[in-house]
Amino acid sequence: MPRLDTKIPAPVTAIVIGLLMKWYAHAGDVRMDPSLLRMEIGVTLAQISALIALIAFVCMWRARTTINPLQPDKASSLVTNGIFRFSRNPLYLSLLLLLIAYAIRLESAMVWIGPCAFVAYVTRFQIVPEERVLTEKFGQAYVAYKGRTRRWL
Repeated sequence: MPRLDTKIPAPVTAIVIGLLMKWYAHAGDVRMDPSLLRMEIGVTLAQISALIALIAFVCMWRARTTINPLQPDKASSLVTNGIFRFSRNPLYLSLLLLLIAYAIRLESAMVWIGPCAFVAYVTRFQIVPEERVLTEKFGQAYVAYKGRTRRWL
C-alpha cells in the first residue's frame, strides 16, 4: 500500500481542509457575513449531514462492525442496508456536506477547492484502499454491492 493509504482519517482531513478554507477566507478578505438564504442552506446541509452520519453509525453499530477507517480489514460484516443502500460511504458524504455548507457560507469561488480536494483525497487514499480490502474480505458479495450502490451518492 502507498504511504498515505488509510493513514489519515477522513474527519481529520475534513477539519484540515475546513481550517484551510477559513484561513483563505481571512487572508483573502472574503465576506463572511452570509445572506439569510445562504445561512439557511448551510444550516440545512449541516443538519442533513448530521442525520446521515447518525443513521450510518446506527447501521454499523447494529451490524457490530468497526467504524475505524484506519483498519478496514477489521470489518466483521458487510453493511448494505439502511443508508448504505444509497451510498457506500455515507460517513464521508456527511463530511463532504459539512464542507459544502461552509463553502456556501464563505461566498468565495476559491473555497470550493476545499470540498473538491476532500473528494479527491478521500477517494484516492481512503475509499479505494478500503474497497480493495473489502473485496478481498467479502468477495463477490462486495463486488455485487459495488455494482448496485454508488460510492458517494
